[in-house]
Amino acid sequence: MLLNQKKNQRRWGLVFACAAVLLSQKLLAAQAMMITVTKGFDLTLYASELGDAKQMALGDKGTLFVGSHKKGTIEALVDSNADGRVDKRYMVAKGLDNPEAIAFHNGALYVAVDDKIVSFVDIESRLRRPGRGKEIYDRLPGQTNKSRRAMHFGPDGRLYVAIGAPCNVCEAVAPFGSIIAIDIETGSSEQVALGIRSVTGFDWSPIDGALWFADEGRNWMGDRLPPDEINRLENTGEHFGFPYIHATSVIEPAYDKPKNLKITLPKFELPAHVGPMGLHFYSGKQFPAKYHNQMFVAENGSWNRSSKIGYQVVMLEIEEQKVIKRSTVVSFLDGGFPVARPYALLTAPDGAMYISDDLKGNIYRLYYKDIVKNETEQAAQAQEIEK
Repeated sequence: MLLNQKKNQRRWGLVFACAAVLLSQKLLAAQAMMITVTKGFDLTLYASELGDAKQMALGDKGTLFVGSHKKGTIEALVDSNADGRVDKRYMVAKGLDNPEAIAFHNGALYVAVDDKIVSFVDIESRLRRPGRGKEIYDRLPGQTNKSRRAMHFGPDGRLYVAIGAPCNVCEAVAPFGSIIAIDIETGSSEQVALGIRSVTGFDWSPIDGALWFADEGRNWMGDRLPPDEINRLENTGEHFGFPYIHATSVIEPAYDKPKNLKITLPKFELPAHVGPMGLHFYSGKQFPAKYHNQMFVAENGSWNRSSKIGYQVVMLEIEEQKVIKRSTVVSFLDGGFPVARPYALLTAPDGAMYISDDLKGNIYRLYYKDIVKNETEQAAQAQEIEK
């Protein structure tokens, strides 16, 4: 009798497990129906349940590291069988203070926490026991709720850190409102860009090595003002206008621009409040040639606008240092309802693109389908059937 009870328990356990899997698949399928992907591309769920998934960093061995602002965690995701879906997850660190700014370099993971940056050395070989991070820099300004940060290693080997202003609009005290470059060997730092408001997406052009960054415009000037910005750094120390001028021509009424201050204007204006959180130059080969070396921007979406805007990944086509076209690649806005809020972008080892979602805690994988090849194969199969 006891044996039969155990068999029944196992049987019902399998039934419930299968039902849960089917329900999950149906929910994902329903969600996918509300996501619009441009022709030739497809989107799959790479990982889920990551809190408010923010910035990402890719290890040398393909490990994807993800920071969660609210959960205070850094997680490592591994796709060991290369099927486009995570099958191993590791907790690198938890209980951290807003650890969304992360970067990977020479085998180590770097994390900005409050007023310091710590590193986890040889992290991909220590995912099960990562240990405590080692402090390598301690002169960041203390974190505030309004000051967003991001960091990446530049082509020159320095660690670049964007430090947003701690306000909606104010004359921020340095290094707030700037991008700094840190020599991690000596600890010396330099302000390379000033007059920024909120930068979480920046990258270097693979064509000429120039630094581009997206900057969110201020709030409470209406639905259409001011435009969000795409900027290009020409020379070290340039000032990009905040708080005196927004976008190319919106004058800030609360502060007068110093007479001798030279301001670098944006290279491109995005619609107001689209929330350009992530900026990334596609470095893979899987996408068609027209996407190679082009800029992708994750528009996180509007929260203070009468109608929703953004909630999409767009490509900005660049020619001769100018943005000539903006086109939607993935839209997560179903009518007036956001299905996801894309935050950061990264080229995957296989040439696909990772997209983090801080609304539902997902990582999506955007990849290109060879439609021509599929259609040719289907035509050939049809001919074989007719024979």
